[in-house]
Amino acid sequence: MTNANSRHHSSSPSKSVASRNHPTSRSPQRKSRHQSSTALGRFWRDNGLSLVLVSLFLLFLGAQTVSGWFDYNEELQEHQQPRIGLSEYLRSGAFGEAVFENWESEFLQMGLYVLLTTFLFQRGSAESNDPDGSDETESAPSDPEHAPLAARKGGLVSKIYSHSLSIAFAVLFALSFAGHALWGARAYNVEAAQHGESALSVWQYLETSQFWFESFQNWQSEFLAIFAIVVLSIWLREKGSPESKPVAAPHSKTGG
Repeated sequence: MTNANSRHHSSSPSKSVASRNHPTSRSPQRKSRHQSSTALGRFWRDNGLSLVLVSLFLLFLGAQTVSGWFDYNEELQEHQQPRIGLSEYLRSGAFGEAVFENWESEFLQMGLYVLLTTFLFQRGSAESNDPDGSDETESAPSDPEHAPLAARKGGLVSKIYSHSLSIAFAVLFALSFAGHALWGARAYNVEAAQHGESALSVWQYLETSQFWFESFQNWQSEFLAIFAIVVLSIWLREKGSPESKPVAAPHSKTGG
């Protein structure tokens, strides 16, 4: 019994040592997987809003494309014309016009909203600067070394950079407006040919009521949506959203 117990006890330490050493040999792999998982989680945490928004954009653009293709082919059949494939539809004026006329209105409303909020106010709104606050909303950076290079340059470069967001939206609006005009003229001329009418140039198409009807019907809805969030954020709350005031904040508080 004593020998058996001695053998039993003498073998336990070696097993214990082996059990301690075994995971250690795999720890670099586990560490690598953990670091990879942590990096992925950090990337998602830091960029989740953009990733979800661009995913929704691609999802709905794809849905618009497919449903628009079906609708366009139904129109062709009504005119006793052959159906077209998806690739041909993507090159058609109907598709380009539908896309750009919506982008045009989005960039217009966002650009004007950014610009208008620099000098107009709505007391109580989470979307507005405080009308009783300081006129100087910019403060010196706490860490100048990490400020954007353009901001540190000074002069004209810094001045342009200080308005770069509204400039970017203005450029995007101009490009979308041009896209709407170009593809819209193309779609208009296809329909005109079906009715035996003469084609129009892009400049002539810009003078048509159809072009401006397509633009205005989108513009009005965009500014209605902005008006809604500016005014509703005075009285309503969404806990955790930067677009809302804190739940317990008084209605008179201005700014998020």
